[in-house]
Amino acid sequence: MSQMITKGEELIRINPTNSNKIEYSTTSGRSWHVRYSGSSFGNFQDLTDNGKEILASTSKGLYYSTTNEEVGIREIKESVQLL
Repeated sequence: MSQMITKGEELIRINPTNSNKIEYSTTSGRSWHVRYSGSSFGNFQDLTDNGKEILASTSKGLYYSTTNEEVGIREIKESVQLL
């Protein structure tokens, strides 16, 4: 897992100074735009591209997005541990 992933034509990252924000770039990282900002899901810790979905590990559990529009929409399970 990592703090930044590539999904299609986008780079997606956890904001390096505010872990409550997920950002994306369509300019190879030259500029960034907020995709999600909030504390409902806790602090984002890691992202991984799992094919059809993005997994986001947070301080409150593991979440996934299948639309790329907003990471952290659906909770899988509060206490999932990834190997």
